[in-house]
Amino acid sequence: MTYSIAALDPTTGELGVAVQTRWFNVGALVPWVEGGVGAVATQSFVEVAHGFNGIRLMREGSTAASALAAVLATDPDEAVRQLGFVDASGGAAAHTGLRCVRYANHLTAPGVSAQANIMERASVPAAMVATFLGADGDLAARLLAALRAAEREGGDLRGRQSAALVVAPGRDEAGALPAPWARLVDLRVEDHRDPLGELERLLGLWRGYAAMDEAETAFLRGDEARAAAARDRSIELAPGDDQVILWSAVGLAGAGRLDEARAALEAATTVEPRSGEHLRRFCEAGHLPGGEATLRALGLA
Repeated sequence: MTYSIAALDPTTGELGVAVQTRWFNVGALVPWVEGGVGAVATQSFVEVAHGFNGIRLMREGSTAASALAAVLATDPDEAVRQLGFVDASGGAAAHTGLRCVRYANHLTAPGVSAQANIMERASVPAAMVATFLGADGDLAARLLAALRAAEREGGDLRGRQSAALVVAPGRDEAGALPAPWARLVDLRVEDHRDPLGELERLLGLWRGYAAMDEAETAFLRGDEARAAAARDRSIELAPGDDQVILWSAVGLAGAGRLDEARAALEAATTVEPRSGEHLRRFCEAGHLPGGEATLRALGLA
């Protein structure tokens, strides 16, 4: 009922899982990821414990292959399970039980495992791996491209309903592991006629919010050039989002671009009339960059 891909970006150390199915709420079941440790997709007749235990075993030092073997060894229903494991060293392993519903198969390559069941065609895993390995962009973009490739091969025989994309960071510059709960991307589409289209939209929105955060950080450090570039990128990636527009108004005010700032505030207020009061309350609590000066520049004080 599902196709998924688990993968490592060997350059950044990021690990992720992406999945789509004709079933509700797939993100609560299939993807399991821990930065610096591994990624697991558990599907078919799902045993969620295999996700938890697979990550635990890899955290304790097991390879993807040995962790997969361990969780299956105690499962009396392994014949209906389908699993893909990838560890932080690039090891990959997968399992498709003999009683999974056809077409059900998998394919692994260094740092990637693709698996699928109840597919229209048996070519889905191969298309996913080939597309992932040949795609440009960051790990999230490449995982999404692999899902698109699966859909081009016919995807789930029953149609489409939910999707999820989870990416965890790699080790930091000092080589330290990220927190177990750390996420770069954690997106779900629970119920939608075009879950991949909606997932792609949400990924763009996530990138817009990330650019907005980058703009604020750069502004507070006094790097106006970087702040301006990130601010423009946030608007491009999340057009029409009133929060992004509102905080671009704050950044523009801080840069002395008052006409643009007030126009942005007006646009945000058109969508959400309480935008001005939002900024006043942030200022009151001491969180508004520029404080009262920003409110005055925006005509709010």
